Amino acid sequence: MPDISGHHVHAVTVGTGAPAVMIHCALSNHDSMLPLAHAIGGQVTLFDMPGHGRSDDWDSKHDFQTLVVDAAAACCEGPTHVIGHSFGATAALRLAVAQPHLVSRLTLIEPVYFAAAKGTPEHAQHARDFRPFVGAMLMGEETRAAAIFNDLWGATPWADMPARLQAKLTRRIHLIVAGAAAIEEDAAGITSAVRLAALDMPVTLIRGAETQPVIKAIHDVLQQRISGATDHVVVGAGHMVATTHSDDVAVIIRAADQETG
Repeated sequence: MPDISGHHVHAVTVGTGAPAVMIHCALSNHDSMLPLAHAIGGQVTLFDMPGHGRSDDWDSKHDFQTLVVDAAAACCEGPTHVIGHSFGATAALRLAVAQPHLVSRLTLIEPVYFAAAKGTPEHAQHARDFRPFVGAMLMGEETRAAAIFNDLWGATPWADMPARLQAKLTRRIHLIVAGAAAIEEDAAGITSAVRLAALDMPVTLIRGAETQPVIKAIHDVLQQRISGATDHVVVGAGHMVATTHSDDVAVIIRAADQETG
């Protein structure tokens, strides 16, 4: 992969067959998505977002979501099935809207495009729940911020994590702030009704039944605005459904491929 705005981005490709690109969630790396990649089959390219895994640190100058979108675009050699989880799903959606010629199918697993749900009770609750995180970051208390964020969105309670993993999440927690403007405000208008209505590729939405309520509100808006988009719920799963329930997610993806292929 070429450098993305001066950032070396680490990427790997596994399997053979129909091409796909997979984008992990914030604070993780491509390794977390490998079980899903193997489960869906085909030729899957995965990369580490800047500041994650073996990619270069974010330079604090370039828009973070733009870097992730550009990295995903660089992985697409012609029309490709793009699969994203959480923040990675927001980048996948933005790629599909901005460069639809690169995206043959789109799978969005819990896309955290909070701007899409503005005006709903669920978004108001999300804003209330997130205030302690914002306050901790403003006070420079990054460990406390990481604990708050993890207990809202992670799969393992902070108190049950080994100190090594707590330290790793704390070192990366500034990247949540780096991507916040794009998903909270959506200045590019990616989730507008007009731009989403223009999508003409198959779109699959996947969420966990036990996730944060704002995710369902986001899915509802996306499904309303994207013609033919389908919404699927994985019983017993939370926000980290792509990693905790990768087999269930793979079943949904493979079934959607068969229906449209």
